[in-house]
Amino acid sequence: MTVQPLRIGPLTIDPPVLLAPMAGYTTPPFRNICRKLGSGMNFTEMVPVEGIRRRLPQTMVYLESFPEERPLGAHVYGTNPDAFARAAEIIESLGRFDLIDINCGCPVRKIAGKGAGVALMQEPEKIQTIVKATAEATRLPVTIKTRLGISERGANISEVAQAAEEAGAGAITVHARYANQRHSGPVDLETLKRIKKERSIPVIGNGGIKGPGQALEMFEHTGVDGIMIGQGAIGNPWIFRRIHHALSGIPDEQPSREEIREVIAEHLQGLYALMREKNRLRKHPSGHVERLACEAFRGHLGKYLRGMAGIKKLQGNLMQLPTIDEVIAAIEAILEDEARIGEK
Repeated sequence: MTVQPLRIGPLTIDPPVLLAPMAGYTTPPFRNICRKLGSGMNFTEMVPVEGIRRRLPQTMVYLESFPEERPLGAHVYGTNPDAFARAAEIIESLGRFDLIDINCGCPVRKIAGKGAGVALMQEPEKIQTIVKATAEATRLPVTIKTRLGISERGANISEVAQAAEEAGAGAITVHARYANQRHSGPVDLETLKRIKKERSIPVIGNGGIKGPGQALEMFEHTGVDGIMIGQGAIGNPWIFRRIHHALSGIPDEQPSREEIREVIAEHLQGLYALMREKNRLRKHPSGHVERLACEAFRGHLGKYLRGMAGIKKLQGNLMQLPTIDEVIAAIEAILEDEARIGEK
């Protein structure tokens, strides 16, 4: 199957397979790994525009990145158009971003409960005002990420997409589920296909992609200009390489045990470095950052080693493994056990 590069304003994204913004997951170390394995573009975690506008150190650290990550999008949220505009100016001035993406789809209560995230879908005219204010404040392309609606009964993605395009959005990413579905349940490819037909700007499809099969299905069934992968990439950054191979007609390739070990070690060590920097900015720094990094890695680790014997025990014992060397040694033991099981 042949897909064209994704073009958003002056930006060209090739392959048109993007890593979704995910709070707690799309940190620079993980983004960098995904980029090396074939993601066409990555996004930061959700960053509040109010914190950017005020240049709060604890907010600005979320805008740190590796030079080799680009193209890179800053994924921001909030409710105040003026704050979005000022944040856009600051993001552009950093010189490390190629795009600004506005969150209009997060269903988490602490975000939506304040009128941000998916709550904005209830006011398409406000989305229009925010996008317009942001686009007028920066030369970077401005996009939005949204859902089909709050619920099936309140589906209004057509109105939201139209409002965003009329305000100057360069593209729209649609998570083809409703907010009340969170991250489970069927993905509505038919509605995604309709939105693609309705809009003249690029439409990026998101939701339910766990491997090359779902990626090809979304491209073929809906005609979207690009796809975005979120949950399916956690613990599985190789999904980008596998999709690239599927699109190029190259035989599928699973990662070796050695590659899994190397990627896990790179990710954990990168997370530790990031947490050290965040700790430095705290009023009351912790003296146990390495242990905290090992504990924070628990969610990633369970995904990297899913289905392998001993992973649940290791996850439960992370509190007793306070150093990276100890965690890596335990991971190597699990991989060796898995290799022996495979040889039987």
